[in-house]
Amino acid sequence: MSRLDNFISRMSAQRDILNQICPEVAKMEGPVLELGLGNGRTFHHLRELLPGRRILVFDREVGAHASSIPDAENLVLGEIRETAVRFVGIDAALVHADIGTGYDDRDAITSTWLPGLIARLLRVGGFAVSGTPLDHPLLQRLPPPTSEPADRYYLSRRV
Repeated sequence: MSRLDNFISRMSAQRDILNQICPEVAKMEGPVLELGLGNGRTFHHLRELLPGRRILVFDREVGAHASSIPDAENLVLGEIRETAVRFVGIDAALVHADIGTGYDDRDAITSTWLPGLIARLLRVGGFAVSGTPLDHPLLQRLPPPTSEPADRYYLSRRV
């Protein structure tokens, strides 16, 4: 599969999962956390799916399109591993993380800390959506509601 086809497949799976779960997220209390703003497309989509919902965004720096940058009070800059830990216990309804690099060695390091961090950020029953697997005893992996392969994008729920 070409890198372009791989990207399109991943983004389609991401969109399909978010579209499927956000009606349920809308019924839950707690903020939404976006780990990795990137160019802001997912943040922009979440704002449309969950109007009026507080969405806290974490990234190293802002590189997003101007229409896709959160207000200053909802933007946390710095190393995500270090800044997001200050929000442990926030009882988020949804944590979305697309911070994979596509390099197995780098993503393996992220996989050592990201699942535990997400588990501690989520409320019981809250959803985690990620571009990388989230193997943690408090996160129950769910099948993605998409026709894409199960390893395209990952959906979990906090138990």
